[in-house]
Amino acid sequence: MIWQPAAHQDISHLDDFLSAHIQSSMFPITNLRQFGLSGQADRAMRVWLHKVDGRILNMLAITNEGMLMPQMPHEAPELLQEASALLQGRKLIGCLGEALQVRALLGALSLQDVPCNLNTDEPGFVLPLDQMTMPQTDGFHVETLTERHRELTTEWRRAYCIEILGTQPDQAMAEATRNVEGFIAGGKHVVLFHNGQPVAMSGFNAALPDVVQIGAVFTPQPLRGRGYARRAVALHLKDARNEGVKHAVLFAASDQAAAAYRAIGFTRNGTYALVLFTDAHKVPICP
Repeated sequence: MIWQPAAHQDISHLDDFLSAHIQSSMFPITNLRQFGLSGQADRAMRVWLHKVDGRILNMLAITNEGMLMPQMPHEAPELLQEASALLQGRKLIGCLGEALQVRALLGALSLQDVPCNLNTDEPGFVLPLDQMTMPQTDGFHVETLTERHRELTTEWRRAYCIEILGTQPDQAMAEATRNVEGFIAGGKHVVLFHNGQPVAMSGFNAALPDVVQIGAVFTPQPLRGRGYARRAVALHLKDARNEGVKHAVLFAASDQAAAAYRAIGFTRNGTYALVLFTDAHKVPICP
């Protein structure tokens, strides 16, 4: 077998491996640090490693809820073939990771054509926070998303789920409610205010002591085109920088979003695939 289950003694080396590919590894490394290699939480992972002479070259991870997350910079046909055999019969809800790896893996699993709510390759961006360009922020401030912001941000998140994630409208409110519950509990999302009025939001959908991944950035449709998103992200990152964070990464869902991020200093770095199946699918049994 090329792939071997990760063991406890692999954790520090796996952390180093994922850190070396941090742009496309924020979700698995955050899950690894939070849950280790076991646990009952939805985002706890089962992990397999491909090693040569004791050195990790590739990783394959799947969460308890069925999200597949490869980090396979040394991908090869035999690795994909064995991954297909390893995962056959497992139920998946989607796949996240570096775009070429995700597309090759889904093809090997015969899941490239299943119906999806979201199936996109998005440009990645990176920013050393000491190089951030701050926009003019007079009259603006951010507040950590708390209970008092719940009703408004749930409605914003409902619109985000439909527009960005492809959630069916009849399911969007329930999903938004769950999301905002998590945002409040996590304390990693903020609301931007302009002259006392809430106008946008920003979040960290993965956060480590030295690097954060921006996500959940949203401006309501009537308020767009006024630079609110870039100010929300910049002020959020300014606070993170003051707490010792050194870098930020993200992937942009649109050209307009990319322009906002470039305006505060983000530069292109890789391409990230987000594939969320409409319904869970089992990996076909190999013939």
